[in-house]
Amino acid sequence: MKKLGIFCLLVTCIGLQSCKNDKSEKTLQVKEVKDATSTECYRAIYEQDTLNLKLLTFKDGEVNGNMEMAIANMPKKVGEIVGEFKGDTLFASYTFIQGSNKEKTFKNPMAFLKRGDQLILGNGQIQLTMGASHFVKGEPIDFDKVKYKFSPVDCVEKQ
Repeated sequence: MKKLGIFCLLVTCIGLQSCKNDKSEKTLQVKEVKDATSTECYRAIYEQDTLNLKLLTFKDGEVNGNMEMAIANMPKKVGEIVGEFKGDTLFASYTFIQGSNKEKTFKNPMAFLKRGDQLILGNGQIQLTMGASHFVKGEPIDFDKVKYKFSPVDCVEKQ
């Protein structure tokens, strides 16, 4: 009986590990810029803060890109956005480094409402579950009382 319990525990651990590996491989697949159906660049300026956003949209509806956040009195945040539109709202995950510390990465959920030609960064209640942050289910995301409204700009490639 004891051997059966250990065997079941071992099979469960192997199953969970294989699920974890599939998820990490899926995350590591990088989409090529040439495969994007559209490329859009945006900038939001609020007081002394400047946020630059570049989004690539793919046939399958996935959106990838990058964002730089230069917020007054804080180290610059530079990272990648990955998400998808649900209706007129882009739900994304922002993975970034802060300042010169390239060793530690952070990950935050974000929601952008497409209103006209603008993207509005929403404010929502975020909770931490098992080390991952996400918006609280059932709590509204505010797109009216916000700091950052992104307007379209020409995309400029960095040299």
